[in-house]
Amino acid sequence: MGNPAVHWQVQENGHYRLSGVLERDTVPAFWQQRREWMPQDAKVTIELSELSRVDSAGMVMLLHLHRELTQAGRHLVLQGVPQQLLTLLRLSHVDTVLAACME
Repeated sequence: MGNPAVHWQVQENGHYRLSGVLERDTVPAFWQQRREWMPQDAKVTIELSELSRVDSAGMVMLLHLHRELTQAGRHLVLQGVPQQLLTLLRLSHVDTVLAACME
């Protein structure tokens, strides 16, 4: 079995897709490379349904992404949010932070 990885795919018109595993083993390197993938669109839509695993590190990364985009005057929309992530957000009492972003 290979190393877990997270994949960032550019779709079109401000739409992106995250797939793979968004966890403590993949988040640090992925986040450090954000200059390469950080969206510049006014509205950023990210499809999350192809994530096979999300842990608390992945949740925190999405919260930081939301904060960075908001501070830059951009709007984040999360689509296909996995149940695992919804549960983590609720258990961590931060579900309201991203609630307005979820479709």
